[in-house]
Amino acid sequence: MPNLAKGSKKLLNAWAFYDWANSVYSLVIASAIFPIFYQALFKTAGVTSVSIFGGTIRSTPLISYTTAAAFLLVAIISPLLSGIADYVGNKKNFMKFFCYLGALSCMGLYFFSIETIHISLLFYFGGLIGFWGSLVFYNSYLPDVAFNEQQDRVSARGYSLGYVGSVVLLLFNLAMVVKPELFGFGEGGEASMKAMRWSFVTVGIWWILFSQYSFYFLPKGNKSGKKVSTKILLNGFRELKSVYSSLSENIQLKRYLAAFFVYSMAVQTVMLVATYFGEQEIAWGGDNAKTMGLIVSILIIQLVAVGGAIITSRASEKFGNIPVLIIINIIWVGICVVAFFIIEPIQFYITAGVVGLVMGGIQSLSRSTYSKFLPETKDTTSYFSFYDVAEKIGIVIGMLIYGFIDQITGSMRNSILFLVIFFMTGVFLLARVPRNKNR
Repeated sequence: MPNLAKGSKKLLNAWAFYDWANSVYSLVIASAIFPIFYQALFKTAGVTSVSIFGGTIRSTPLISYTTAAAFLLVAIISPLLSGIADYVGNKKNFMKFFCYLGALSCMGLYFFSIETIHISLLFYFGGLIGFWGSLVFYNSYLPDVAFNEQQDRVSARGYSLGYVGSVVLLLFNLAMVVKPELFGFGEGGEASMKAMRWSFVTVGIWWILFSQYSFYFLPKGNKSGKKVSTKILLNGFRELKSVYSSLSENIQLKRYLAAFFVYSMAVQTVMLVATYFGEQEIAWGGDNAKTMGLIVSILIIQLVAVGGAIITSRASEKFGNIPVLIIINIIWVGICVVAFFIIEPIQFYITAGVVGLVMGGIQSLSRSTYSKFLPETKDTTSYFSFYDVAEKIGIVIGMLIYGFIDQITGSMRNSILFLVIFFMTGVFLLARVPRNKNR
């Protein structure tokens, strides 16, 4: 195994390439193919609800609750994993474990069925845990492989590779689903469903195959010289507690975090349920048109989000971060209100374009704003760990509320409309954040 010097081009490329390997999960499984497959599975079976854990629940609240449970576990174990990453001598093995857990779980989705809904949801659960768990160790490698002046650039390189790789595989999967006969799956709806199942397998293979390049060149990890103990394992939780205690000394950061927690809850929920909403609520006119339309919508969001991040960054330089975030939250309010009424595909495409514009902007600007508000004398790693956990807990709450409203009202439209409350609250809380004179 090569022992590459820190900052070397080959080592930096190997680190960034893991984004190429794992980003196919977030696009193909979390956003595009699996949500379409999941809803089609229930439609083909002629059912809208399943019996699980002694009760009956509709398909969309079920996946919302499962997603919430997975993110809750991620929020709990992330500080624990961070504590391990700080001290263990071979964190590459931990990264491999979660990588293979996620990839094999994606491949297990091939067997997803209503009849075996418990084990099927376990595969979905495992894919999510594997993806986010591996990212904990992947991110912790950055200061090990890159010098401070290299980190921004190599991090952006990883993002770019992830975007390109995931789109490449998604387009291939789209061809499989739309033209299944070209891949030997036959013709008709059943053939498209089979193609979707095989797309899950391709995600797992892609993830495992391309991650080997990263695993080959990445070092095992920096030995701390300390014996792993309960004290070390709980280090991440102590850091979070320390950050929480320090918020009382920084009113600006405290108020911003409160606003971020509320509006991010709504943003992440929309991102996770957008495809399910489009599949269930839009009149596509046919299964093939629906599949094509939903995936095209996802691609629109992906493409526009990059431009949205750039536009938002320039706007923040001129007007300041908080005013721009307030405007973006107001736009989100309009999106949720409009989404309640849209029916036609063209309306969904236009809405997807606007979502992409503000999604890329609000994500990039939220993190950079948080960074600007951090105390200069504090450990930024601990603060960003707190930021990450707050975001995950927000997702849990958002998905639970969304699923609950969907379940009791029988419509995802009501859930989307309810998110207006979170965005309006976000606007109010952002307005209370003290401004810097230099913005």
